[in-house]
Amino acid sequence: MSPIRNAMVLAAGLGTRMRPLTDDRPKPMVEVAGKPLIDHVLDRLADAGIETAVVNLHYFADRLEAHLAGRTRPRLVLSDERDLLLDTGGGIRKALPLLGDAPFVSINSDTIWIEGIRPNLPSLMEAFDPEKMDAILLLAAATGSVGYDGRGDFVMDGDGRLTLRGEGLVAPFVYAGAAVLSPSLFERTPEGPFSLVRLFARAAEAGRLFGLRLEGVWMHVGTPEAIGEAELAVSLSTE
Repeated sequence: MSPIRNAMVLAAGLGTRMRPLTDDRPKPMVEVAGKPLIDHVLDRLADAGIETAVVNLHYFADRLEAHLAGRTRPRLVLSDERDLLLDTGGGIRKALPLLGDAPFVSINSDTIWIEGIRPNLPSLMEAFDPEKMDAILLLAAATGSVGYDGRGDFVMDGDGRLTLRGEGLVAPFVYAGAAVLSPSLFERTPEGPFSLVRLFARAAEAGRLFGLRLEGVWMHVGTPEAIGEAELAVSLSTE
């Protein structure tokens, strides 16, 4: 397979759980360790060899667009959702013409982690096998991740194949906000808003949803209080 060169950065959400910090800015512009979340993500994409990143815009779109205007690496293309917020799946579907026909990275603009021995995004891209996968997700351990107290998202078998957590159950892995997706995952999807989770479930049923465990420490920055925990983890990792 040819190297993956394009990425979709999901940056259009309302960030309601991050209020009051998002009362005057989009969540991707909230700072952690002195840098906006979206810059953490874009720097990581550039370091992984991504040449073009498509960023979708909705909440405080003008402010985010102005912030991104100075970036040159990776090259940025904006997907405008000012008129209608399309959720994660609908936002990517709208942007597919900008992403091309090849597999691409999808990454949440507010995801952040401390790398382990080997950077995670290159490992994720290398692990993607279009012959047997529609998607491969970067997964963090539900226990031990900074700021996360949920019940997990996925169970992974010995081959890396994923099933979704059952109702009322606990799963060992949580989606860390980064994936490699095949454009074919979006076949037979409607226009308008819908969640990526819907497509993950469909791929899992077909046996074509896989995972890769994150090396390092994933940080769930979902609330203002979680920023302090993430910054402490970052500072300890650099000592």
